[in-house]
Amino acid sequence: MAPLQRRVLWVAILASFVAFLDGAIVNVALPAIEDDLGGGLPTQQWVVDAYLLTLGALILLAGSLSDNFGRIRILRLGLAIFGIASLACAVAPTGGLLIAARAVQGAGAALLVPSSLALITSIFNGPGRAKAIGTWTAWTGTAFVAGPLLGGVLVEYISWRLVFAINVIPIAVTLVLLMGLGRTRPAAGAFDAGKGHPPVDVVGAVLAAVGLAGTVFALIEQQRLGWQNPAVFLPFVMGILLLTAFLLWEAKARHPMMPLVLFRARNFGVGNLATAFVYAGVSLGPLMVVIFLQEVAGFTAAQAGLATLPVAVLSMFLAGVFGGLSGRYGPRLFMAVGPVVAGIGFLLMMTAGEPFNFWLQMLPGMVLYGLGLAVTVAPLTSAILSAVPPLQSGIGSAVNNAVSRVAGLVAIALAGIIVGTALDIDSFRRIMAVVAVLLVIGGAISAVGITNKDAGGFIPDESAACCQDKTTPGAVAAGSGQSGFGQPRKGQYAAKFGAAGHRSGRHGPLQAH
Repeated sequence: MAPLQRRVLWVAILASFVAFLDGAIVNVALPAIEDDLGGGLPTQQWVVDAYLLTLGALILLAGSLSDNFGRIRILRLGLAIFGIASLACAVAPTGGLLIAARAVQGAGAALLVPSSLALITSIFNGPGRAKAIGTWTAWTGTAFVAGPLLGGVLVEYISWRLVFAINVIPIAVTLVLLMGLGRTRPAAGAFDAGKGHPPVDVVGAVLAAVGLAGTVFALIEQQRLGWQNPAVFLPFVMGILLLTAFLLWEAKARHPMMPLVLFRARNFGVGNLATAFVYAGVSLGPLMVVIFLQEVAGFTAAQAGLATLPVAVLSMFLAGVFGGLSGRYGPRLFMAVGPVVAGIGFLLMMTAGEPFNFWLQMLPGMVLYGLGLAVTVAPLTSAILSAVPPLQSGIGSAVNNAVSRVAGLVAIALAGIIVGTALDIDSFRRIMAVVAVLLVIGGAISAVGITNKDAGGFIPDESAACCQDKTTPGAVAAGSGQSGFGQPRKGQYAAKFGAAGHRSGRHGPLQAH
């Protein structure tokens, strides 16, 4: 590997690492944030959803900007936005300002992930590219292991504010490595000769972002204001109308941000439908588990961070194994079985009750969740990207990434409806049942609709010529759980358990895509 290639690879790793680390580290800090700034469950939901909202809405547009204005230039811009927003999160005096800073942070992350991986594809070729992407995947995957553990330690022993401030360190290192690197050109063959760059789909980006914002705002705030309140009803209706307009616009636009023709490929369309259900489940489930273990069962933030390690390790070490098996035998079986196994894991967590016993009531379900996740992730990604021609793999990955993130933020927005007025044992069981159903539906969709034959080749040349190189991994961060048993905290969701336990374990759910 040439020195320039090695330097570019580390730039891509660090740029993506900071975005993934932030997603994995925040969940464990939510109870402490709520204790400090107030606002209850809606504040916790918005701290997560504000980030996912701007990230999911802008990820496709970010790929276009990367191609049109240069990947390194957009990467620098993303790092600057993310770093400034991280510092704003760290010093936010109120929940509202924290949520606003998180939204800006999500916009910065949208610029980071596609630009960083596209940078690899532009400077590596052939077997070297595959090896570089593998190295990128291995290193960035450590964010999902280190995030909850690091976050738990920072929250418990220093302050939740350092969870955001710590982002400045990898950002500074990345900016130093970027010094002297020139602007990279778009990948060869991305456009027809002589046609130049297609214009950025500004209309589509605005329709998607505003439509999602209105819909998610209504879903979160309805539990506080009620559906009859104009501040809830009107944004919801306008959001649905704008999202419908987005689909209509993408169907007729000359250079759409999300070419709907991609969905004609069977595995692409079915795979993204399965993604919506699977990632709605793996976004909602682990988030509610970490809140339950801290706010109801009384675990500390550091213990909650330690609790994520076994599931994270299962995903890291087994995802590649099942990815290889999927390449040999086809993705259908793994996409069908994996989500069901994960769903059974959440059903087992419904046994949580009084007296609480982590080892018997939570750990078996967490292990099954981690196993099911490992079985699912790589085959799901492979099936979707194999369903479109190589020239379309970038936009295909970006669309799947957007689907997973939007599904996650909508699921989290609906948490308040499922939980009700407070998170306790009964409402936790309801959440676990809903998560299990979402995962099983995702597996059933895959079993019926996914084919082991290549379903690509449906993309016309004209559409292919207009696509951007937006390669990006789908990732929905969620985290944590725990073993051990401390004293229940007094708070909005605290519940008294009658039995004592032990403060020692290290288990919990974490997912990465």
